[in-house]
Amino acid sequence: MRYLTDRKRASGLGSAKAGTAHFWRMKVSSVALLILVPLFIFTFGPMLGQPYDVVLDYYSRPFPAIVAALTLVIGMKHFAEGAQVMLEDYTHGTTEKVLIILTTCLSYGAAAAGLFAIARIAL
Repeated sequence: MRYLTDRKRASGLGSAKAGTAHFWRMKVSSVALLILVPLFIFTFGPMLGQPYDVVLDYYSRPFPAIVAALTLVIGMKHFAEGAQVMLEDYTHGTTEKVLIILTTCLSYGAAAAGLFAIARIAL
């Protein structure tokens, strides 16, 4: 007979053995996006409608490029984890696994393409 307290049973492990860690990753990325999205809007907004050379000069500076890159990477990671939760709730079996893999590949691909574009502009 095992004598485990409720806290010991739940310490970092949900029924799937990763639920608590996934929950905290979503919360941390939400807080990060809460800070980054307004920064992104204030750095990206003034460049709307500007000529290509002005935008290129602006994003060659470190702060706007770093804000754009962080917003993109953290946003895509948050999207992948949120979509995974949704797919786990509403699909099952092989379909669930395939859709989770496709969604993860889509988010990482979008993040990589965006980072490549930002790096190309910034460097």
